[in-house]
Amino acid sequence: MIRFCSTFTKHPFHSNHYYRLSSLIDSCKSLHQIKQTHAQLITNGLISHLVSVNKVLKIISFSRFGSLSYAHKLFDQTPQPDFFVFAFGACRNGLGVQEGEQVRVHALKVGLESNVFVVNALIGMYGKWGLVEEGQKVFELAIEYRDLYSWNTMIAAYVGSGNMSRAKEVFDEMQERDVVSWSTIIAGYVQVGRFMEGLDFFHNMLQVGPKPNEYTLVSALSACSNLVALDQGKWIHVYIGRGEIKMNERLLASIIDMYAKCGEIESASRVFCEHKVKYRVWPWNAMIGGLAMHGKATEAMNIFEQMKAEKVSPNKVTFVALLNACSHGYMVKEGKFYFRSMASDYGINPEIEHYGCMVDLLSRAGLLKEAEEMIASMPMAPDVAIWGALLNACRIYKDMERGYRIGKIIKEIDPNHIGCHVLLGNIYSTSGRWNDARMLREKNDSSERKKVPGCSSIELKGVFHQFLVGDQFHPQSKEIYSFLAEMMIRLKNAGYFPELGELLLDIDDEEDKETALSIHSEKLAIAFGLMNTAPGTPIRIVKNLRVCGDCHQATKFISKVYDRVIIVRDRTRYHHFKDGSCSCKDYW
Repeated sequence: MIRFCSTFTKHPFHSNHYYRLSSLIDSCKSLHQIKQTHAQLITNGLISHLVSVNKVLKIISFSRFGSLSYAHKLFDQTPQPDFFVFAFGACRNGLGVQEGEQVRVHALKVGLESNVFVVNALIGMYGKWGLVEEGQKVFELAIEYRDLYSWNTMIAAYVGSGNMSRAKEVFDEMQERDVVSWSTIIAGYVQVGRFMEGLDFFHNMLQVGPKPNEYTLVSALSACSNLVALDQGKWIHVYIGRGEIKMNERLLASIIDMYAKCGEIESASRVFCEHKVKYRVWPWNAMIGGLAMHGKATEAMNIFEQMKAEKVSPNKVTFVALLNACSHGYMVKEGKFYFRSMASDYGINPEIEHYGCMVDLLSRAGLLKEAEEMIASMPMAPDVAIWGALLNACRIYKDMERGYRIGKIIKEIDPNHIGCHVLLGNIYSTSGRWNDARMLREKNDSSERKKVPGCSSIELKGVFHQFLVGDQFHPQSKEIYSFLAEMMIRLKNAGYFPELGELLLDIDDEEDKETALSIHSEKLAIAFGLMNTAPGTPIRIVKNLRVCGDCHQATKFISKVYDRVIIVRDRTRYHHFKDGSCSCKDYW
């Protein structure tokens, strides 16, 4: 047993000893080796140096062979505030609430409750655990000792918990804000899906705040990606290109992702090819994922082969992107190969996301029996999303018997899952079981968990316009519906027939059925785009749900009749409509 010195030794500092022992600390592979190195630090008088003790504490606290009791004994010999900061960090990242409270009590005993470094570390610790209100109490008690880092840490704690209203309150109270303050609040809004508000803060930062850094721009680009705000995304790209920010792999990946998600896959490919900063996996994943979203499976696989040639190691995200590419490209054989190679060639065990991709791949290809067998072979419990992919395929391929059975399984897992109930209702409607469909709809209507309404959005001159099914709230509603009526006549004259099978309700009148289909949100958004843009201008639409068969068919005709390129991003992929056809080849 190593004996702990009650006081620090006073031996002179020897740099040769220090660097040798510092290397020994880094190379320790067992608790026994740690103890031997610790003994040498004591013997050579180097235990009094903070860097040495920090290293020993770090490896004891965080390594798989560490010892909390051993770390605690060493910590007791080191009363300096630096060690409390380190200890709170250790509790935050690897230990637990009880140990953290013990360290806090010890800090109070030695009078460090007013030390700003200890205060900040304590707020960060509570934030990491999700005990944000405890962190807030520390923050409020330290009103005389807070610094900018304290405020930023408090904002980060609320952002981490998803409480953006409180994060904004703290942000608004700040007398001084730095780039971390702004970046944290912007990232928070993006993380919770409030992309418009994130971009609003970014614009305010450009006007009154400090210059954005890499982290700010990654968040802003993510907001642009999700909003399909191409013009704003391009501006950020130009801003980076002016040399304001040094390009790195995370920024490059964000730019590629932005162009891909804004429907500009050629621009994404050009950016990818132009930059050589691709030693890590992120830009490759962004490019493979972008090609997958656009149904370019062969190109995605080619990028993966280039990635292998460049000796860049794939990760689990790479294979999610690859399997998605195979799914949308009807490449069952290739998908099976990549799924097997994950573990055999790269040591990556498939997770539920990868199994979900495989079930989706097999389901889309009509291999419903094989998809169900894949679900049965999973080493983890399948979730509703996986069963839902199979249920949707049952609807598409009209396998009603399997669909009823899968629907019952989903009801057992999550009786109130609205999305899958809608799919099951569609299956009932398709097979003429109107009573069952109506009962299911009534149950959904009475449930607290309501179906997410179909919503389509379009950006016009930096302003986002959103439309719900049958929307009457847009300022141009009257003009839109008038244009829509004329548009439907032109489409029918060109050979379009509404796909009435997409309706979930038993509507007797054929004209009523057609009206119900004509007011889907994407048709309203496209009509608005045609009205308000010059001839030949591409139209970009974002749909929050999977585009229905009728809207898909209608949009093909619109692209031909009005001679427009129409790019629609729905929940599953991108559709490029041009000259009466779609890039998905009617396989989505």
